[in-house]
Formats: sequence, C-alpha cells, structure tokens
Amino acid sequence: MNPLKKKPRSKNLNPTVPLPDWMKVRVSFPTDSDALSVVREEVESKELHTVCESASCPNLNHCWNRKTATYMLAGDICTRRCQYCDVAFGKPKPLDSLEPERVARSVQSLGLRHVVLTAVNRDDLKDGGASHFAETITKIKTYHKDCTIEVLIPDFKAKEDSLQILYAAKPNIINHNIETVESLFPTITPQKNYKRSLEVLAHIANHGFLTKSGIILGLGETDEDVNQCLKDLFAHGVRMLTIGQYLQPGPTHYPVQSFVRPETFVMWKETAYKIGFKTVASGPLVRSSYHADEYFHEESQILPTE
Repeated sequence: MNPLKKKPRSKNLNPTVPLPDWMKVRVSFPTDSDALSVVREEVESKELHTVCESASCPNLNHCWNRKTATYMLAGDICTRRCQYCDVAFGKPKPLDSLEPERVARSVQSLGLRHVVLTAVNRDDLKDGGASHFAETITKIKTYHKDCTIEVLIPDFKAKEDSLQILYAAKPNIINHNIETVESLFPTITPQKNYKRSLEVLAHIANHGFLTKSGIILGLGETDEDVNQCLKDLFAHGVRMLTIGQYLQPGPTHYPVQSFVRPETFVMWKETAYKIGFKTVASGPLVRSSYHADEYFHEESQILPTE
C-alpha cells in the first residue's frame, strides 16, 4: 500500500466547534516543491511509514518542504486505541527485519542532520519493539555518523529491560509524550497510565539522556490541570517540551472541546520557561517533532555521554 495515499489530511470534524482562522492551513500536496517531492519519493520507494501521514499531522507539507520527516517503525497498526490518535488500531503484522536498513539508507540519501524515529505501540512483542528501535539507531549511525537521532517512544509498559535495550543504542534525545493531563487519561487514553509515563520519563532522565515530552490542548483540560502537568513533567526530568492544539482526526475520535488561542500558547510557553524547561515549542500547530532539529541544536551542549 502506498503510505502517501491512505487517507485525507487532518481536519476538525466536530460541527459544534468551528475551525478558527489561526487553525486554517493549506494541507494539500503542492506540485512545485522539489524538497517535498524528494521526501515523498524516499518514503514511497523504500516502502516506509511516517507518522506525518499515519497520524494525519497538519504540518506535513511544511516539514517535508524542509526535507524532514518522522519515520514510524514497526508497521502502521497500533495495539492501543487512544481517542485522540489517527493511527490504525488492530493486530499488527510481524516486524519487518529489513526496515531498519531501509530507514537508515533513507536518512543517508536525504542527508538529514537530525532524524526522529517513532513507532506504534507493540504490546504484542516481549520488548515492546525496543530492539527494533535500537537496530534502526545503530544502522543510521553506521551509514550517517553526523546525524543526530531523536526517538519518540511508547511507554514500553515501563519495562526495565526494554528501556535498557534502547539506552544501549545511545540516541541523542528520548521523547515520550504525556499527551494530556492526568484527569483525562481514563477517557482519552485508557490503555496508558499517567504515573507510568512520568515514571518512564524520570527513568530516561536519570540515565543521562536529554528528555522530552509533549502535551496537546483542547481536550477539556483546565488551566490548573495544565499547570500541574507541566510541573510534573519538569519534576520527572523533562527539559524539552512541546505544546500543541488537538485536532479531531475523524468522526469516531474524541471531539475537540476548545481551540486554544495563540496568545494562550504564548502564556504557556512563558510559564514553562519559568518552571525551568530548557526549550519550549508552543503553538496551535506545534507537534512533538516540530522543528526538532533546531530545538536539538539549541541544547547540543547536553548530549548524552558516550
């Protein structure tokens, strides 16, 4: 299947909440962009998945025009059904043992200086897919030593063995998104656990890795909820933060409860810096990999120890 033609781009499908002007972006594929065409060809020819497509990210054109993409490992079917996410739920196929090689060759071909790797949840696997992450990291380092590597991981059910497999591959940044505030976890993401995610983030930070997380707003959270979540993330070692607006991917997903105004995102950015975060990307269209290369190089002085 062509991963670029699976489904339409993300849009708000809650008729009770009109799309505000600041959320209206052009999301069709342009035909005049050489950079976008190069990335599209790479993904298509090597039969790779990107979270840009599978999660219906509204920034696809923007990022692909910058010759950046977030590779999604371990297939495109997730073992968890979160109410905010557009990745397909079901029984995953067996791991593709050649995928790490193809991803690494793609990174090399595009000449990326920073790459983001993520994956669907693979609760069907003993290590949750950690070895697949590690092999892909190792392959990228083999073919493109100058590329820095960021991984956006599931919680691996907080398994020590899985996390240690990942650590041994030495990515430069480890990201695990909290996604929403504690009070909404049972509704929005019932197969995850707020405290377990914080435990995973603290474990990552305690092992010397630059630790990142992200939250999406507009799901019904209060200001008090968000403020407490930011404090919890910082207390558990997170130093890089993204804050963005939730968009309802389809009619069966959780409806948007509100569209947060741009000035409120500025306020949360200022609040996060006051709490102590080192880098903060906050805005309506910000996603976890938004300009990840630029934010990484701002923090390059705190790379993990080799």
